Amino acid sequence: MNFNNIFKKYEEELKDVEKELANIFQSEATLIPTIGTYIINSGGKRLRPLFLLLSADLAGYRGYKRVILAAVIEALHTASLLHDDVVDEAEIRRGKKSANRIWGNQVVVLLGDYLYAKALHLSVAQESLQIMEALSRATSQMAEGEILQLMKAGDPSITFDEYIKIITGKTAGLITAACRIAGVLAQLSDEKVQALTDFGHNIGVAFQMIDDILDYVAEENQLGKKLGKDLMEGKITLPLIELLNKAKEKKEIVDIITTESFSEENLSKILNYLKIYNCIESSTEIAKNYIKKAKNALMIFPDSPYRETLFSIADYILQRNK
Repeated sequence: MNFNNIFKKYEEELKDVEKELANIFQSEATLIPTIGTYIINSGGKRLRPLFLLLSADLAGYRGYKRVILAAVIEALHTASLLHDDVVDEAEIRRGKKSANRIWGNQVVVLLGDYLYAKALHLSVAQESLQIMEALSRATSQMAEGEILQLMKAGDPSITFDEYIKIITGKTAGLITAACRIAGVLAQLSDEKVQALTDFGHNIGVAFQMIDDILDYVAEENQLGKKLGKDLMEGKITLPLIELLNKAKEKKEIVDIITTESFSEENLSKILNYLKIYNCIESSTEIAKNYIKKAKNALMIFPDSPYRETLFSIADYILQRNK
């Protein structure tokens, strides 16, 4: 199924998710809903809520709690993005001025804190220890992943395992929670809940890997950020880890990574080396293996349109260009 058609099929329910998300932003402090409206109107794929809704369909749960929890998932994601933009001193988010650029770092940090607290408060109202555990785990992973990424900024000795831990926190943890929660809502067996959990983890890891690969190959108007931005911020992601493992010119590459004054010339050199050593291709193969593991995890469920749709999203992740 075409990815746009998948979203179209869930369009009405995703509108309900956005309404619940807007409710999370409601506050007597009028600046909170003002910024909330700006963020919601800035778009975003709503991929995490979609994973929860689709996983709930696969699991056989149709109740409205799935909408509320999909909004909670998106609120947690939004909070992490707000904090990320402050840490990264970002000026652009989804092709528009970032919230911190408009309202300042202090307000945006506090808004992120507000969203974390409000989202977790809503999850408590669902009266499920398993759901609370999944969301609190994902939230702590996000913070841990960001701190580890800061610790490893500009460090060419970063290992593949450390990279996986970072992207598990940044991306995979929340997608994992979304898929796991669907199984909990449906009261599935432990084995099937774990299968959805494994699917979410592997698909989330692959999603971030492809995002990191696109940082070196996508056009700026497609990606919504400058080519090579991760490297300029000291983020050593999968393509660069692959390059450091393969290149004979490792010392030169390390010197470029650790330089205090990064230039367009340095970026051109890195892009050239990535091409010479086929690092984009090898990185994509690694992501493909995670997609394969994600699909295999769902084989415990009988064949259905919902399982095939989740497979289609997995395939889309590999084909995306923005």
